Amino acid sequence: MSRFFSYRYETLVPYTPGEQPKIMNVTKLNTNENPFPPSEKALRFAREHIRPLNLYPEIQCIDVRERLAELHGIDADNIVLGNGSDELLNFAFMAFCDDRKQVAFPNISYGFYPVYADLNHIPALEIPLRKDFSIAPEDYYDLGRTVFIANPNAPTGMALTRAQVEGIVKRNRDSVVVVDEAYVDFGGESCIPLIRDYENLLVIQTFSKSRSLAGGRLGFAAGDKALIADMNTIKYSVNPYNINSMTLALGLGVLLDEETTRANCFTIMENRAYTADALEKLGFTVLPSASNFLFARSDKIGGGELYRSLKARGVLIRHFDRDGIRDWNRITVGTREQMDILLKNIRELLEETP
Repeated sequence: MSRFFSYRYETLVPYTPGEQPKIMNVTKLNTNENPFPPSEKALRFAREHIRPLNLYPEIQCIDVRERLAELHGIDADNIVLGNGSDELLNFAFMAFCDDRKQVAFPNISYGFYPVYADLNHIPALEIPLRKDFSIAPEDYYDLGRTVFIANPNAPTGMALTRAQVEGIVKRNRDSVVVVDEAYVDFGGESCIPLIRDYENLLVIQTFSKSRSLAGGRLGFAAGDKALIADMNTIKYSVNPYNINSMTLALGLGVLLDEETTRANCFTIMENRAYTADALEKLGFTVLPSASNFLFARSDKIGGGELYRSLKARGVLIRHFDRDGIRDWNRITVGTREQMDILLKNIRELLEETP
């Protein structure tokens, strides 16, 4: 770091994103992207409805918000859009956490939570998962802290039921509970219907996974109108024009083609079951997943060794070199062809392993 870097961030450890190789002749299963592109219907709509690029984007993002509100049976004022769900998560840390209202989240979860806590100087309580990697809802009761939970969780892929999340919300009436639903469309239960009943619930979703817009950077938060007003106070204080015109047009186009989104999710869930079954037959332990990835380990080859060996063969998966999950790898569920390439290479590696 330079000698000009603020002392407030001297110890900040930034988030480490998954590898994004420049070459495309790899089987890329490391960053939970959707293997299917946006539909031609969505792309055509975006081309026909994009706002002139010499003008600023539409600041209130009303068309996208109204379509999301229609899909979820809520009001447009219950929704705020972000430059990906990551921006909204940071807005939530800024809006609902401080030295008086501290934060809690699982100790094995999305890697941005501790980064945002450190970035915003918020003392954090990291709550251990159960031995089976599940979240124990009762561990989050009556904490007196803002709670962040990824549901389904990452990198495990395991999900709480809506009723379990509701229990956490009920037992933290004086604190905001933020539910990060990045992967909910692959088998989880969304908690958006609960925002009508709980003023302290904020649900965040992304277009990056089920809606194939990881490169578009679009997310949304749904909650009580007062919570959304708080989020907008942060947004308008940081970057009012946070969603570009191309992303707004494409986001609306995707929302108008829910049939393709649902079909792609169904295919990914089929491929997930196929891959999990094949890995288990190879002796892997695979956690039950409600996401577009699998969390798996083998007694025959270490997590780091498997990651490095597959990378050498042109197959990228995600390995986390940290206590508790060092033997595990997170594997994005792609097309059937991609999963067969993965499985073929794993079989060959296991045959070569003494």
